[in-house]
Amino acid sequence: MSPLAQIESLLFVSGDEGISVADLSAATGLMRPAVLATLERLAQKYAADEASALELMVNDTTYRLVTKEAASDLVKRYFENPLSTSLSPASLEVLAIIAYRQPITRIEIDEIRGVQSASTVQKLVLRRLVEDAGRLDEPGRPKLYQTSDYFLDYFGLEQLAELPPLPAAAQPSETTADEATGDLFLQAFNQQLNQSGDEA
Repeated sequence: MSPLAQIESLLFVSGDEGISVADLSAATGLMRPAVLATLERLAQKYAADEASALELMVNDTTYRLVTKEAASDLVKRYFENPLSTSLSPASLEVLAIIAYRQPITRIEIDEIRGVQSASTVQKLVLRRLVEDAGRLDEPGRPKLYQTSDYFLDYFGLEQLAELPPLPAAAQPSETTADEATGDLFLQAFNQQLNQSGDEA
């Protein structure tokens, strides 16, 4: 795989969190100048391709893939009407984890699920079900996520305390934290979905 393809892959899976030049260098084995040169080539590639909806955005030394401004109205319309696009199983699983463990970082969500969740978290943010809750005070200052007021309205809740209790294995503790999986959070969350459906 070419250096450009490697870096493009890492940018894609890093989602809205983005990825630093240092992390790109560590993951690919490329020296920093080579990483920067490849990022520049990638940016030029997207800018020159009118058929591509992507562009490269940089904030300090963190890079991420975003959609071009020309696609903003289309993306906004897609996410403004959540009832027209039902939540996927992956979205429900991530949403359940955030609901029960908020505030939580994307990396912590990945550890619970065992798979990468950046794009799913981003979709939930765009649908206003999840929102930014600041940053964790640790190296890298990762973003924290929490459910929104709209989340409560969407699922017919007045407060988070109304969510069904978690199974014992998903309760945060020193002995069970590693046993928690996305399925356990989703199992409890599905009780709320079923209740909401019965009341509708």
